[in-house]
Amino acid sequence: MVTGMRPPVEVSVFLLSLLGPGVLFTMNKIPALQEPLPILGMGMFVLGSALLLLILTVQPKTKVDPLFYVFAEFTINCMVGLTNALEQDGFISGFMDFYLKMGEPHLGTAYAVMMSYWEVVHVILLLTVIHRMFTGKSYRSLALLWAGSSIANEIVVIPGVVIGKYGSNIRPAFWRNVPFFLVPFWAASQLFRRPKQMPVVTADKIAAEQKKSLLSRPADLLLSLLLLGAMAFFVFRGFVVLDCPLDACFTYIYQYEPYLKDPVGFPRIMMLVYFFYAVPLVGILLYGLNIPGCSWMLDWTIFFAGAMAQTQWCHIGASLHSRTSFPYRAPADKRWPVITLNVLLAIVPALLALRCRTYPAYFMKPVPKGQTNDDKKKN
Repeated sequence: MVTGMRPPVEVSVFLLSLLGPGVLFTMNKIPALQEPLPILGMGMFVLGSALLLLILTVQPKTKVDPLFYVFAEFTINCMVGLTNALEQDGFISGFMDFYLKMGEPHLGTAYAVMMSYWEVVHVILLLTVIHRMFTGKSYRSLALLWAGSSIANEIVVIPGVVIGKYGSNIRPAFWRNVPFFLVPFWAASQLFRRPKQMPVVTADKIAAEQKKSLLSRPADLLLSLLLLGAMAFFVFRGFVVLDCPLDACFTYIYQYEPYLKDPVGFPRIMMLVYFFYAVPLVGILLYGLNIPGCSWMLDWTIFFAGAMAQTQWCHIGASLHSRTSFPYRAPADKRWPVITLNVLLAIVPALLALRCRTYPAYFMKPVPKGQTNDDKKKN
């Protein structure tokens, strides 16, 4: 072992991320730090100090991608979220009591607990991205997966708190979510603008793939039908939360998914996000699945898969969690059909992304015939 060898950057970031739970534990013992403004101030101080420490200690001779600092800061936030989930479900104690009272009371809801458990996925993604970043490997796709998941997380939580039953009890600490809402959009825009690497496929093979009709591509036909079904379900549940008077909507919300009318507000916002944003996006993805040469499909399917996995995990888990009031939990006799439908909404985008990445020829632009499969090109 070489003396003085530095640990891998991802290990250093993980150790630094433990600072968040440590500060929470300390604040839980000091009453003077448990007031609304000190809570917000300490949160900003910890994140600022971590950023400064990263700038000063990361290998000075290495050119660091600015996104590294984003990923590192979000790793710290993820560990705070995981601490919340573990405490709310009784696995640990002494960290979050004061924060739920004077910081962000909504973190005690079933939706927030499931959201906090999902931070495990975010931590794994972020540490993997950081590892690949500093070892010279491609990390763009994994980072887009994280960006989709992170944006979906915040776009539901922030409006959900404002319009839900916690909207009348918003504390200063809630506003720390604003940068965590805005920064993933900036990160996603940076990632989308960067060139992506794709294996070069011969022009003949690309031409042959792109001449196939939808009927001669059974996997794509099945995916198209599933996406159409998802769009219909998004629209239907959008009508449900908008209090559509149709009997079908009334029956569904009371007999199948009463969680949609939970006063916490998160399920209602999620259904509206699906209605106004996911429906158009799925329509665009359907277009890309049926029109050859849409290379943007390789990025947007990954982004969408991350978003749907995060939101559906939270929605399914919260509808079953003991912290959701009994009248709003999934009815026992209708539980499995509803869970199956919601799981499909998470799986179908993942399958679409996998199809695009595994067999990209249909989505690629023609390349010169002289290139081989071993070469690389940038699109």
